[in-house]
Amino acid sequence: MPLFTRFLRIECPSRLETAADGTYPAFQVSIVADGEIPFPQIILRASGREVLINGEAINGEAIVGAEETSEPGALGGASGYWRYQATLPAGSASGERLDLQIEGCRRADIGQAGGGDWIKTFAEVRLERSGVQPGPASLSARAQIQPAQRNGAEVKIYFGIHKHMHQPYYDTTNPDYWDGEKDEIFGSRGGNYTDFVPAAVRQYRDGGLAHAGLSTSWSGTLIEQLERCAELGRCGGRFSGWNGALREMASAKTALGNPRLLFSAFGFYHPLMPLIPHRDIVRNIQLHRDLIQRVFGAEASRVLFPPETAFHVRMIPALVEAGVEAVIYDSIHRFRACKDYPYAGIEEGMLPPNPADQTNPPVDDWLQLHNIWAASKISPSLLRPEYVGYEDAEGRLHKLIAIPAERYIGNEDARGGFGALQYPDVLGQLYQQILDTGRFDPKHPPFFLLHSDGDNHGGGADSYYHHNTCQLVDWLKRDPRFELTTAEDYLQRFPPDPTQVAHLEPGSWAGADNGDPQFMKWFSRYDQPYSPDLNSWAVLTAFQDRVHTLEDSEPEHPALAEAIRLLLTAETSCYWYWTGQTGWDQQVTNAANLGLSRIGKAIDALVAAGQDRRGPTIFPAWVTPENPGGKRWGQGCLLDAPGEAVLHSFVADCSGLKRVELVLRSDAGEQRLSMQDHGPYPSQTGAALIANYLTAQLPVGAGDCRYFIEAEDQCGHVTRGSLERIFLA
Repeated sequence: MPLFTRFLRIECPSRLETAADGTYPAFQVSIVADGEIPFPQIILRASGREVLINGEAINGEAIVGAEETSEPGALGGASGYWRYQATLPAGSASGERLDLQIEGCRRADIGQAGGGDWIKTFAEVRLERSGVQPGPASLSARAQIQPAQRNGAEVKIYFGIHKHMHQPYYDTTNPDYWDGEKDEIFGSRGGNYTDFVPAAVRQYRDGGLAHAGLSTSWSGTLIEQLERCAELGRCGGRFSGWNGALREMASAKTALGNPRLLFSAFGFYHPLMPLIPHRDIVRNIQLHRDLIQRVFGAEASRVLFPPETAFHVRMIPALVEAGVEAVIYDSIHRFRACKDYPYAGIEEGMLPPNPADQTNPPVDDWLQLHNIWAASKISPSLLRPEYVGYEDAEGRLHKLIAIPAERYIGNEDARGGFGALQYPDVLGQLYQQILDTGRFDPKHPPFFLLHSDGDNHGGGADSYYHHNTCQLVDWLKRDPRFELTTAEDYLQRFPPDPTQVAHLEPGSWAGADNGDPQFMKWFSRYDQPYSPDLNSWAVLTAFQDRVHTLEDSEPEHPALAEAIRLLLTAETSCYWYWTGQTGWDQQVTNAANLGLSRIGKAIDALVAAGQDRRGPTIFPAWVTPENPGGKRWGQGCLLDAPGEAVLHSFVADCSGLKRVELVLRSDAGEQRLSMQDHGPYPSQTGAALIANYLTAQLPVGAGDCRYFIEAEDQCGHVTRGSLERIFLA
């Protein structure tokens, strides 16, 4: 029986009547697919909560007949098509609609499924109070609205759109690896990787939106594979001349002369930048910048979209060295860094903020969004670019501009643009909150980005770039309270104040286990006797140490270039994302083993000759429990976390370790704690080399602390890690 590749039709009520208390009746959803769906499920979202319908609650049967789909001739009487039906339970909602996410896996073995194997589509059900007549159409009703005046200026909200494009190498040791599955993955994204983005930007330009544009991030691994597709005729020749429309649109300019199509600064190999060394961040960005110029004939933007929207202030020195002037981050990490942040509890999906990160002044304009899934409140006054800073262990302040990507509005936009996100209503809530609270600064008005994958369902669909973009342009032309603009145009008109420097909590986007501050999506099973993720970090740390040692001592070594490429490939964040699947868990070790086979003898010779010139390599530390003396996760609840906490790290050096210490700074002064060396992490992937695993017991009740790891090798070379912060209750 063939498995499905797409949804053909979704049937559900377009509207439901609700009682005065917001309750709505049970209703049916019918799904038609072009094959059997091994794991169909429906996620219903309403008023910030989710209901999952799957398993026996969804009934499926094979069907035959063209009448079963709205696509003419799609079935044509052939067998193999399936209908699924489910009854969604009655419930209550405070908003005006229910959002449905319908999805299924293309693999019969769910344990072998990756992110690209899940196919999703979306639908919505409008909720209307019984006996209440619908109001006027939203667009026409807002066509007559004029911007309000505050502080002698028009109140306006600015926003931008960002689309992310990426495919990793599916074999770290063979970038040219290809099979039928890859042909299907790439082939199904033909428009996304060719003309969808230019089509959207063309509508902005032709619609007369003076400052509108679209930023997009393309990984180097995706671009190189597309170039091979074009060269070898893969995907049926779909990618011959794939970059032509993109190159052409790259010359379009805004009213200020900036590009309308901006290729964001990015990491060539899609690394999780907060967890890799300074030099590898710089190298990734520089390699990517050179590639963008060659392939698209355009300068890469000085605005960075970090892979997974993962940002930590310790990245700032490397970003500045790489020529980055601004970085995009997930907005919730600015909100949570305020002293009075209204933590939403377990529904927020993250533990309460660590008090050490809550150093920014309080704000008073917290807003609970409606008619959109939003698990916590947002602050419109904080949705603007500003300088953020990092203080290193020597007391030097490093800073750059940070641009918020709004978490909840961006997630809604990712479902399909104007077809999913009702821009006038949702952005109108921000606008009204600004008026009600008087929190409008005409020199620094609100500006945020809506970002999503540009090549997956919803925000990557043909309808997003074409039909829904048309609706967006039509609305903006008639509602001057809102303006679509590029980040470059905004920053040129409204530069942030460099004397005002804020702090950002670390973290990533919501799709990575809600983007917690310790990046636990990439530390899966850290609390178990063996973690494939920790194994990969330990292997990578040892490999980084060897490659960087050779680079510092013999920069012209003939095997160095290959070793560097293998190292950067191994840093691709995807190899941690799908933990528990051998094909992914093995990738880092495979790259490291191959690289070490090329340079191992040279490293041994350096050490024997006393030519090792650099100190140990230190992996960024993590702490368990995450908030000592605060809260930790329980089974569907939050529990009190013990005050006794342990700091963990990996450290490697080709000459051997002499000492590793934790330097802790608090109100009581500075103290040094010797870290316990547990030896090499116990690998299960056949690693040729692996870093040592070290821990340190943290003092209870030390309060607001700063700390760094200091390591010395047997040659006397000393390395200091980044300066971190934590509150020890």
